[in-house]
Amino acid sequence: MSLLTPDLGLLFWMLVSFGVVFFVLAKFGFPVIVKMIEERKAFIDKSLDAAKLAGERLQGIQQESERILNQTRDEEIRILKEANEMRTKIIGEAKEQAAVEAAKLIAEAKMAIQKEKEMAIRDIHNQIATLSISIAEKVLRKNLDNQPAQRELVNQLIIEAQKN
Repeated sequence: MSLLTPDLGLLFWMLVSFGVVFFVLAKFGFPVIVKMIEERKAFIDKSLDAAKLAGERLQGIQQESERILNQTRDEEIRILKEANEMRTKIIGEAKEQAAVEAAKLIAEAKMAIQKEKEMAIRDIHNQIATLSISIAEKVLRKNLDNQPAQRELVNQLIIEAQKN
């Protein structure tokens, strides 16, 4: 039994040491450890909230980016449509202007042709008149000595002049 007694004393001192260590830890160590764990938990919770908020912001930014992209596509389609309409309008106006210019040129050409025709007819008439006078002169010289033939010729010329 003597062996048990020293062990009991040792056990007692171990128990007392454990109690003192436990008391010191409970009084000074555990509150600090619990406080650090709670601070760490608060920091983790705060980080999780910040990450959740950042995720929501990212989702909002993605939605805004999609909206802007769709708006840009719509604007691009509208601009291309307007450009196509403007191109068609400009081509139509150019065709109209070309048709007006062509009609104007044709009218001017017709007028020039008509003037040239009139000048040619006048020239032909002048040449015919000159030739007629020349022929008449020759005929009159030939028939100057014959009075009845001269009268008949003058009468015939008067009748023709009245017809023309």
